[in-house]
Amino acid sequence: MSLRGKVAIVTGSTSGIGLGIARALAAEGATLMINGFGEPAAIQAIRQELAAAHGIDVLHHGADMSKPADIADMVRTCEAEFGAVHILVNNAGIQYTATIEDFPPERWDSVIAINLSAAFHAMQAAIPAMKRAKWGRIINIASAHGLVASAQKAAYVAAKHGIVGLTKVAGIELANTGITCNAICPGWVLTPLVQKQIDARAEREGRSVEDMKTALLSEKQPMLDFSTPEQIGALSVFLSSQSAKTITGTTVSIDGGWTAQ
Repeated sequence: MSLRGKVAIVTGSTSGIGLGIARALAAEGATLMINGFGEPAAIQAIRQELAAAHGIDVLHHGADMSKPADIADMVRTCEAEFGAVHILVNNAGIQYTATIEDFPPERWDSVIAINLSAAFHAMQAAIPAMKRAKWGRIINIASAHGLVASAQKAAYVAAKHGIVGLTKVAGIELANTGITCNAICPGWVLTPLVQKQIDARAEREGRSVEDMKTALLSEKQPMLDFSTPEQIGALSVFLSSQSAKTITGTTVSIDGGWTAQ
């Protein structure tokens, strides 16, 4: 599944799922543009790590994914520096929880902007060059919440359902261009942020971390095991490969049986 010679943008890739995907693509030889916020020294360390470990070129673009002009500049910069964008992974996302009647409108707007509109703007910017190359892979990181709902997550659920719909439209529109578009729908993923939440909950309730993990998983997943950023990265590699050339416009769940219920 070598991706040597391919150029990938992964948004929201300075931590968590996005970083797991970036590392997986790098391991297969893809040239990378990573994106996300963080301390400059930490981002530089990620760049150096990926480049040295895999013998690839890695750039960082600090595009604010709520700003269409920043997103377009990220894609243009990648094309100018590396000559192409072959793989686009729309991963950047934020979360806010509240009931519908208490949901602050500005929070709704920001979740929709970053979790849904950003993917549209990135796709719109990247597709023309993919068409010229007659090859492209678009991977949208959705969620189990792109297929089912949970209370107090109106904006997130709406955005992730929107990502699934956008993926289907792109799959149809691009079916005969050499470009595929698919959505990955994770359930619980053990990122550093989730681990921090589990640790805090365990301390607050005076229970073990393992008990808290089981309690969290059992709320939604029949399989009491987290997915990992590395597993989502491996799935992204597969969807970027020639083996997946006829998989398009669909969702791939990696959710421990969450949406099978």
